[in-house]
Amino acid sequence: MSEAGGPADLCAVVLAAGEGTRLRPLTARVPKALCPVGNVALLDRALARLAGLGLSGPARVAVNACYLADQVVAHVGDRAHLSVEPGDPLGTAGGVANLRDWIGGRPVLVGNADAYLADPATPPGPDVAALLDGWDGESVRLLGQPAADPRAPGTFAGHCFTGFSLLPWRLVRDLPVVFSDLVRAVWRPAEAAGALEVVPYPGTFYDTGTPADYLAANLHAASGDVLVDPAATVTGRCVESVVGAGARVDGDVRRTVVWPGALVRSGERLHDAIRFGDAGTVQAAPHG
Repeated sequence: MSEAGGPADLCAVVLAAGEGTRLRPLTARVPKALCPVGNVALLDRALARLAGLGLSGPARVAVNACYLADQVVAHVGDRAHLSVEPGDPLGTAGGVANLRDWIGGRPVLVGNADAYLADPATPPGPDVAALLDGWDGESVRLLGQPAADPRAPGTFAGHCFTGFSLLPWRLVRDLPVVFSDLVRAVWRPAEAAGALEVVPYPGTFYDTGTPADYLAANLHAASGDVLVDPAATVTGRCVESVVGAGARVDGDVRRTVVWPGALVRSGERLHDAIRFGDAGTVQAAPHG
């Protein structure tokens, strides 16, 4: 373990600056990190996973924000250190570089706020602990799952990235505060140097970046059943759906996410869809 490293010195960064253009119009008024999955904001799921590793509070956890940053800042409050990026988002590497002074010589666990992870055998936090186990403090580690095509572009050692990476301070220290991504700035160079390792994630992963994946993550969180917030009203028919706080469902929904405060009127039928507001609908083709 390097002098700067060690689990006791570890800090974490949750990347929450992105707009989520592929989820529009869902993200027209809500940043992707605050989109609910199973009636829990994606960002809250990421913070809970870090808390499960013993990482919490503004000294150990940072969240970056840019698109609709005021919403992210208000949502996080004093639970984490906040890094607001002016103008356009800095990207995954630029966002980490912008936190260099806060990271201050520590190794850093970087997580994507939009990563949905769930392992039925292990609670959040311990489910990604293998990423830290036995780490030498010098190499780069990625959490991954075997790719359908191990040779496809974007894979690492035949795996697809599943939302969390572990970086030594030596590779964070010199990152420039400009728009850049971790793939090209850190991961591929480490891979070329033989200093990148992929740790398999045994559970379920969705990146929630498309309507289909976002719907699939919600349905997974509902475990094939109906998940209705206690503050919702349902007089219609719900099958394999998620209904948020303050929502009202008087119609017929199947494999549908009804956002907090949204309305499904009597006579309406929604299938494989996301409902937001009084009538906004995003169709999501079945995943797979």
